[in-house]
Amino acid sequence: MKKLLTLSIACALVSASAFVSAGPIKAKIEAAMASDIRTDAEIKRDRNRRPVQTLEFFGVEDDMRVVELVPGGGWYTKLLAPALNENGEYFAAIGTSRIERNLADQPGFEKMRIVGKEVSTYREEGERFSSIKATDLGVSDADVVLTFRNYHNFSEQGRKKMNELAFKALKPGGIYGVVDHTARHMEAPNNSNRRRVDPVLAIKEIQEAGFVMVDYSTLHYREDDELEYEVGVKSVAGNTDRWTIKFMKPE
Repeated sequence: MKKLLTLSIACALVSASAFVSAGPIKAKIEAAMASDIRTDAEIKRDRNRRPVQTLEFFGVEDDMRVVELVPGGGWYTKLLAPALNENGEYFAAIGTSRIERNLADQPGFEKMRIVGKEVSTYREEGERFSSIKATDLGVSDADVVLTFRNYHNFSEQGRKKMNELAFKALKPGGIYGVVDHTARHMEAPNNSNRRRVDPVLAIKEIQEAGFVMVDYSTLHYREDDELEYEVGVKSVAGNTDRWTIKFMKPE
């Protein structure tokens, strides 16, 4: 099933290359990975999350304007903000309270910008997932917008709004990079897949926002994840199959 799905997605790609050539971001991300600001728990996830390869796949360079949506505790923020501090710009939006509280005063984060503070998330009565209320993120002409393992946190309306906000924040030709845990295609919602997303559904929704699908990477493909268990279950925690898809705002 998963192999057929991967093949189907691969056939739909505009570009078939799985990786891009290494650029100047590599050394700076590696330097950030060695920073004392990172916890042991964060460092242990490096092997699984493969940040250098992931950011290279999305085409991130050190002189770009990069927006991270829903940065959470700042796992990627601790890598991106220092790497972009000299030549680029790092923006964070939606769910930024922890990084604003814990990182804003740290060396290397002087240029970190929290945007879209008027953006609010909420849950409709009886809804398990969040929606978003906003008109824009307060940033435009971004080169890249990224979100990692957050798409599953939002309802259909919330995902639609997030995609619209990403589209509006990007310059023509800008890249929207999304990573999330894989759900079986068209499987009905249940407690085990509540933090998983059907990649075909995600592609459909993101394309409906105006994006063009550019590439799909198997960087985070995990054959031994049966797509059956909740992502926090011991047998798959830290080793879930994740889809990694690159979109572009048309020029």
